[in-house]
Amino acid sequence: MSSSVVSAREADVLALLGEHLSNAEIAARLFISVRTVESHVSSLLRKLEVPDRRALSRRAAASSRGPAPDAVGRLPAPLTTFVGRGREREELATAVRTHRQVTAVGPGGVGKTRLALAVAADVTDDFADGAWFVDLAPLTDPGRVDAAVAAAVHVGEQPGRGLAEVLTAALAGREALLVLDNCEHVREGVAPFLERLLAACPRLRVLATSRARLLAPFERVFSVPPLSRAGGDESEAVTLFMERAAAVGWPPGPAVGEGVVDLCERLDGMALAIELAAARWPTLGLDGLTAGLSDQLRMLAGGARADDRHRSLRAVLDWSHGLLAPQDQALLRRVAVFVAPFTVDAAVSTALGGDAEVGGADSVAGFDSADGVDSVAGPGSWAAVADGLGRLAEHSLLTAVPSATGTRYQALETIRQYGTEQLVHAGELTGVRSRHLAWCLAGAEDLRDGADTGGDEWRARFDAGAQDIRAALAWARGRPEQRADARRLAGLLAELAFARHLVAESQERFEQAAELAGESSDDAGAAAALRRAAGVAGCRRLGDDMFRLHRAAADAARRAGDTADACRDLAAAATVAYRFSTSFPAIPVEAEIKDVLAQAHEMSDAGDTAAEAALALAEAAVTADAFGALQGGADNTARETVAYAERAVALARLTGDPVAESAALDALSGARCWAGESFGAAEAARRRIDVLARSPRTPAATHEVMDALAMAAGTALGVGELPQARRWSGQLASHPLLAEAGHQATSWLLVTDAFAGHADDVLARAVGFREAWERSGRQRSLSLGAAAASVAMIHGLRGDVEGRADWLALVEQADTAEQHRKGYGAVFDAMVRLHHGDPDAALSSVARSPDAVWKWVCWVWLHWYVTLRAEASVLARHPEAQSRVDSARTVVAGDALAAAQVERAQALLDEDVPRLLATRAAFQAAGCPYQAARTLLLAGGAHADRGRAALTSLGLDPITGRQEQRTEPPE
Repeated sequence: MSSSVVSAREADVLALLGEHLSNAEIAARLFISVRTVESHVSSLLRKLEVPDRRALSRRAAASSRGPAPDAVGRLPAPLTTFVGRGREREELATAVRTHRQVTAVGPGGVGKTRLALAVAADVTDDFADGAWFVDLAPLTDPGRVDAAVAAAVHVGEQPGRGLAEVLTAALAGREALLVLDNCEHVREGVAPFLERLLAACPRLRVLATSRARLLAPFERVFSVPPLSRAGGDESEAVTLFMERAAAVGWPPGPAVGEGVVDLCERLDGMALAIELAAARWPTLGLDGLTAGLSDQLRMLAGGARADDRHRSLRAVLDWSHGLLAPQDQALLRRVAVFVAPFTVDAAVSTALGGDAEVGGADSVAGFDSADGVDSVAGPGSWAAVADGLGRLAEHSLLTAVPSATGTRYQALETIRQYGTEQLVHAGELTGVRSRHLAWCLAGAEDLRDGADTGGDEWRARFDAGAQDIRAALAWARGRPEQRADARRLAGLLAELAFARHLVAESQERFEQAAELAGESSDDAGAAAALRRAAGVAGCRRLGDDMFRLHRAAADAARRAGDTADACRDLAAAATVAYRFSTSFPAIPVEAEIKDVLAQAHEMSDAGDTAAEAALALAEAAVTADAFGALQGGADNTARETVAYAERAVALARLTGDPVAESAALDALSGARCWAGESFGAAEAARRRIDVLARSPRTPAATHEVMDALAMAAGTALGVGELPQARRWSGQLASHPLLAEAGHQATSWLLVTDAFAGHADDVLARAVGFREAWERSGRQRSLSLGAAAASVAMIHGLRGDVEGRADWLALVEQADTAEQHRKGYGAVFDAMVRLHHGDPDAALSSVARSPDAVWKWVCWVWLHWYVTLRAEASVLARHPEAQSRVDSARTVVAGDALAAAQVERAQALLDEDVPRLLATRAAFQAAGCPYQAARTLLLAGGAHADRGRAALTSLGLDPITGRQEQRTEPPE
């Protein structure tokens, strides 16, 4: 094929040749002369190197069938054909391929979006990860650009990380094109967002559209001109008008060709203006269009706007507006406040003030009032508004959007801006915006009432209304007379965002509500909002935010004269610093925490039970932390720690607050752990689950539930209750707020399944764990380190040396505390060594007495540590094997799983095979198939074959080495 490029018009001719049309028929279809068609056919024969017209027809017919379906990235599919712009399309594509960030700049309505989409489709194959399209038009807050992009690329929030950080991490390795549409009204947010994003994502490119440059230092500007109007038959503007006019059922004939050329010339080739004019073609014709356009252009001549093309678009909008009846003009400007598609009911509420009734009258009085307050004339209001919306849609000033709940309407951003200006001119802006605010308030309250049901339907309703709620809030918060409604709406949006699992926005809105309350001198209301914001921060694992917000709540309560609440908030801040210390980027210095607690004591009131309970909890947390900091400790210190926690529990129960009682029980569980009371710790953790069953669905309660599930799972694991541990860890893994945080959600489930020996389940879940952990910025905590170590153990049990080493390296990054690794690390390593028949190496992992390393093993790992130490001692013929077995039996009494391990060790020591085999039933009852299979291996002989088969069925390596029972007596 020749390298000559086929022009857009030649392509049109070629397509019609594929339909086997004559030159005369092609000329009539394209509104060009027969001679021009002949010229195009000759050119096509030469360029395509085919012998005759029949070959051209075959080529065209084959091309019309197209290639096999191949979805283009994540770009929206255009609903109409793209006309012309061959040169701009090629130049912009070249710019995108050679520059990191290109902004297509031009006036509203020039066709920037369609050109950007066409170019994105052209170049998407150049990007391994395709292209994403993000429409920023609905945004009202420049600070939410990252949220809009995250939603488009399906990146969600994660505990402990800002959304911008999560998004950057998700896109860091992507080779993709990001198309940001309608940037002009949020460019102060777009520019810094792109600067951060592109610096961190070297393989990402951005194509933006905007009415103004983004003023970013790395920006490459591409000016989008109007459609070409010169050239008669080759005019892109004329082609667009003809196609759109034909689409509405009235294709213009050849006789009006010159008139259409003149019309498009006077419209300056603006795509939106041409499409609006074409939509009116069936009812007005050429003379009506020309006359109306002429009148409006004269009105705007010599205006203050310097951009002629922008003035031309305004001329078309003014002209379209002037063709409307007065009531339709009023309706258009009043529905311009809606950001998202809206219903007729919504339009009635905003256009008429909500006083309309449904009925059958033919007209509505008051649409043309200028004071923003309408007097509704009878029951035909709903029908009249519906009829008016239909007329506006026919004029292409609104778009009808079908939905499952009925027809909705939406105005293009340009029309919305135009309508808002008309509201100002009519003196109606405040009235209509106020009615829109009231509509949003009512809708938000309705959403809140249904939030408990949740489900896809509720989420869809929230998504449909959220943009309008945000827009109403943005308008109201800047108006003193609307501050009360703005505060109320901010609080409602905070609750709704939390129910929708948009926890970052929820915290932001609660803080916004607190700020608005403070501006109204409602310090008590501000304190309440700040407390709820702290609860959301807890769900996000942002300990520093929890600390800050509780202290801010205390300041607000103090200003309100409520010293009891101020005491409680300060005590909560001190508690957070100890209880959730692992969720702080940097824990506050001890002196600061002690000062906060001292202030709480100064404000304490012996008659306020809630404040007393909060202080008791803070004291228990401080005492437990001081105890934990010791390398050893006397029993009375442990008992003192438990006593503080028990007092906190008793006081919290008196308050009737499930969240307070759960928090106190957590302190008790921790104190008992440090005291070596594993069963007491597990019992306190279980009680938290029961207590929280009656808690409300507040952010603080939700945070408490997530923490309670994790602690219940961990402590159950510590006393051998694998089925219970799996149930609670499974509930945590399925918690909706942890959907994007698979590492936090599944950590205890991985550990539980690893101990049980469910290798396939562990390895399958480990993939998502690792991906989520890496997206999180490689967070560090005990549970994450233990989860990674459990995966390493499974690789070790499978004989996968490289896989084990890989995950052990991850442990080093997931948990920096050496003492933690000496606890679970020793346990998991000993299990691998014993599995491969090397009891000497296993014993070296757990060589230290539990008393010497109590700080590392006294929590979940104590029972596992002492039983493995006993078994390794027996198999390694250690001289203290019997004393270690006896000691382990005392420690684990009451733990059926651990007791079975100790009994098996005793049977090995006594060379009592029947007694050894009897322990297998206990392992099976405890939900631990791995130890049941290992029992058969240790029994030796024919039993070992059954054991190897059982291990294979679990997906584990059946290597035995020296692990089978020794026949000779131990030394």
